[in-house]
Amino acid sequence: MPPPSSRSGRRAATPMAFVQAITRAYALRGKDAGAALAAAQIAPRDVKNRQARVTAAQFEALNAHAMQELDDEALGWFSRRLPWGSYGMLCRASITSPDLGVAIKRWCRHHCLLTEDILISLHTQGGLATVSVSEQQPLPRELREFCLVSCLRFLHGFASWAIDSRVSLREARFPFEAPPHADAYPLMFCDQLQFGADEASYSFDERYLALPLQRDERALRGMLKRALPLTVLQYRRDRLLGQRVRELLRTRPQEAMHAQALAAMLHSSARTLHRQLKEEGTSLQAIKDEVRREQAIEQLRRGNKPIKQVALAVGFRNEKSFARAFRHWTGATPGEFRRGEPAEGD
Repeated sequence: MPPPSSRSGRRAATPMAFVQAITRAYALRGKDAGAALAAAQIAPRDVKNRQARVTAAQFEALNAHAMQELDDEALGWFSRRLPWGSYGMLCRASITSPDLGVAIKRWCRHHCLLTEDILISLHTQGGLATVSVSEQQPLPRELREFCLVSCLRFLHGFASWAIDSRVSLREARFPFEAPPHADAYPLMFCDQLQFGADEASYSFDERYLALPLQRDERALRGMLKRALPLTVLQYRRDRLLGQRVRELLRTRPQEAMHAQALAAMLHSSARTLHRQLKEEGTSLQAIKDEVRREQAIEQLRRGNKPIKQVALAVGFRNEKSFARAFRHWTGATPGEFRRGEPAEGD
């Protein structure tokens, strides 16, 4: 399954190994993949170059042609074909769910109707939700990696599309050794990767499961007009990002003081964190101020700490800078607020 592409789809990042897997599916059926490669504008001679990459748009075109020509959306992975439209059926079975958790459970349950070769499941523990793919039957050796990666990416893509938000993954695990093209995996999944695991899976914050679906049947029909749009769409917006930043600032203020450290806790980079918060219409400084303001108000209302101690507790170096910021937030000094005096202009 291709990693996220640029808006133009011109970034060549999809490993040629996945193209080879599709040509292998043709060979297993005794058919020639020439027409599919031509539709994707991939030269047959390039397929033999394992170091080469193709764009997400090329890979989508290749998938679309192969799935229809072979009438198998599993592309030879399973003991029986998944006829064209099978994954559309999974989407339709899940789209009416009240929230993402129910949608994923429906996807897993209905996938069992398509094949018994693998079992997709969802479980939660310790605040994390984990989607796992268990192999119930031996998968074709040449297609195993592509199958497991694709099954995870299909569901992740649907989940992100359904809630109109990137579902940020915490960790992804794979039951095979790191392939030569392992550098593509952070683009497809996340930076925290484990190869040689017991089974294929990924984990994410379980609070995503409570998010309501944002799509309806009409949107689904439009999406399904393309073969594999879920594999190439980018979801930069993360509906939980601001919430997770606030939580870390409240619970681990010393560790989360600097953007780099905070970004590392979120398995991101400081640059990416700033960009994504900007795309959500906020900033790290605005969230820091919001958290500081809430904490300062709570301490001034409920405690008798000297104002200097309150200032230090909420992250200010001295009482003077705290008083200036607090007046900006509330229109009153900390002392006036504690005494219940009206703010200026009231």
